[in-house]
Amino acid sequence: MTRRILHIFVFTLMLAAVALASQAQIAVSVPSHVEAGENFRLSYTINTQDVDEFRAGNIPGGLELIAGPYTSQQSSYRMVNGHTSSSSSITFTYTLYAAKDGSFTIPPAHARINGRMVASRAAKVVVSGRAHNSGGAPKMHGEDESREPSMASAGSRITANDLFIKVTANKRRVHEQEPILLTYKVYSLVDLTQLEGKMPDLTGFHSQEVPLPQQKSFHLERVNGKPYRAVTWSQYVMYPQMTGKLQIPSITFKGIVVQQNRSVDPFEAFLNGGSGYVEVHRNIVAPGLTVQVDPLPAKPAGFSGGVGKFNISAQLTKKEVKAGDPVTLRVVVGGNGNLKLIKQPEVNFPKDFDKYDAKVTDKTKLTSTGVGGNMIYDFLFVPRNQGTYTIPSVSFTYYDTDLNAYKTIKTQPFKLIVDKGDGNSTSADYDAQKANDIHDIMSGKCEQRQVGNFFFGSTSWWISLLLPLIAFIVLLVIFRKRALDHADAVKMRGKKANKIARKRLKKASKLMFQGKSEAFYDEVLRALWGYVGYKLNIAVEQLNRDNITEKLQGHQVDDATIGKFISALDTCEYERYAPGDASGNMEKTFNSAMTAIEEIEEVMKRNGGRKK
Repeated sequence: MTRRILHIFVFTLMLAAVALASQAQIAVSVPSHVEAGENFRLSYTINTQDVDEFRAGNIPGGLELIAGPYTSQQSSYRMVNGHTSSSSSITFTYTLYAAKDGSFTIPPAHARINGRMVASRAAKVVVSGRAHNSGGAPKMHGEDESREPSMASAGSRITANDLFIKVTANKRRVHEQEPILLTYKVYSLVDLTQLEGKMPDLTGFHSQEVPLPQQKSFHLERVNGKPYRAVTWSQYVMYPQMTGKLQIPSITFKGIVVQQNRSVDPFEAFLNGGSGYVEVHRNIVAPGLTVQVDPLPAKPAGFSGGVGKFNISAQLTKKEVKAGDPVTLRVVVGGNGNLKLIKQPEVNFPKDFDKYDAKVTDKTKLTSTGVGGNMIYDFLFVPRNQGTYTIPSVSFTYYDTDLNAYKTIKTQPFKLIVDKGDGNSTSADYDAQKANDIHDIMSGKCEQRQVGNFFFGSTSWWISLLLPLIAFIVLLVIFRKRALDHADAVKMRGKKANKIARKRLKKASKLMFQGKSEAFYDEVLRALWGYVGYKLNIAVEQLNRDNITEKLQGHQVDDATIGKFISALDTCEYERYAPGDASGNMEKTFNSAMTAIEEIEEVMKRNGGRKK
């Protein structure tokens, strides 16, 4: 029994992992056609932020990588009547340059999403024609007077014309219970990545949120001659419950706008793990509205409370039964309007019938025009005496919004023939057994257990006893290994090597921008010698090229990587006294040293740092 439960648990975990992986996907966006000499954007959007190890495909020849990846995250939160919904995504954007004509295929990108590798589709770009000269700088594809708003620089002022929300209602004057569609639409000239707003409790309204896609998709829309990125953020169908002037209050949305920090040094961003972007928090006020609600005319007798456009139908399960047999009359009210707020139709059964509470089935759906669908009422009754009976038609009175008048619709009447019963029918024949009723004695095959078959001493008992002991031993081994690692000074020095080298390279980059060439080369050489001394645990007096080569080979580092590191040392010493452009030499030296450290770090991590 325990093994079966374990198998079910493992199988459930596997199904959950597969379901999570199947929902994650990478969407690629790239123009299908560009002109030679143009820049264009390649974007990968993932519908979750739980992403590791994202890698784009190799850029084919004929296309050049100009910048990227730029990372932006989008999140949205909504709360209606206490229910919160959210969505998030992350986008990686590259800027490419079309160098020559041809048809190019960009291989799929890969990322580890929720612990599983997921691939995008391949992207195809056709380059043909020649872009017009834009005064030296390459033209961005699609850049004209109607282009999308570009990202603003950090510190730029965000005005009410750059980011605002329009609130519209499809009707500003309605009758009581007549549906109103309220729409919140966002217009932006800036890079809006997150927006959160809470719909307050509305006095005098019964409101329901219209389901919209969680992943928002912006489109271009002109307002006062300016191209805005617009999106319908949320919609609500509201039913006024009071008359007079009802106020829909203003809502303050909290948004996050991303701006580009153009003053950030790219080397500084690399060394510190920065992105070159800043987030600006911005409050956007959605204005309120006033709706005039007129009262309904004098309500007739039997008014159901329905406002809209409805129809009614009825069906009898049997036309001829025996006395004591149950019969069901199904009444269906359908159409479009406040279906969830109408009263239950009344059925006038003959006096000889036993009547029971109706079973109500909701088959409605919320749309932008209100609630549409059907409300189904199943009336169960039991005729007690034989005879021929007439079940009268069922009336339904509602206010027709098209006619601006009350309207009464009816079903057809039914004739029911009741024959003499056999006298054995009782209420138990048609009353469904409840969950808390006393059930019949179980019959058929059942599992029997021997007397004395207790949990103590069973397999399950031994497993529950051994599991804590096994867990204790595993934890003891893990903590012992961690203690040994901290006690190993050589291993700890090796872990600190990359951190110390990056710190010195960071200082060298500052010296490079200050034009101090001599101090720059000294700092780069200290970074290289210090890195290899810490990483390989070599004393300062033993640091030389032969010793470094021998130690790296002992850690299974390939000859190509060793050659790049030695070449980086030679380049540093040579460029220190090389004539020519001092800034160009320093930049070349910095790149050579940084590349050598990164490659040797990657190789040693891949090999696990194990000696032969």
